[in-house]
Amino acid sequence: VQLQASGGGLVQAGGSLRLSCAASERTPSDYATGWFRQAPGKERELVGVIRWGGGRIRYADSVKGRFTISRDYAKNTMYLQMNSLKPEDTAVYYCVARRNWVVRPADPSYYTSWGQGTQVTVSS
Repeated sequence: VQLQASGGGLVQAGGSLRLSCAASERTPSDYATGWFRQAPGKERELVGVIRWGGGRIRYADSVKGRFTISRDYAKNTMYLQMNSLKPEDTAVYYCVARRNWVVRPADPSYYTSWGQGTQVTVSS
């Protein structure tokens, strides 16, 4: 599965952005799909991950209650709705996918498909 991320940009603190991730083919229901981010000088970290067919979801503590992952089955597209953005959310955001859920979904090495990354900058 090839992934194409879009929707990044510059926003003021407290604002909102929605990222999109379009898959090149129909995503099987057993896939784990989600988002990672990487800020300058920091390691890549999990933002959130879901099972494409439903039933499993996990968010990083730092984004719980502010970010929401959703998907449109007809468009084969996943979204990351980001509300109440903070300057510390500034990073390059990557969408990811892999077949089957994993024991440690926060480990980026498990994911076999990565989008190209989209920059999100939150100004204070």
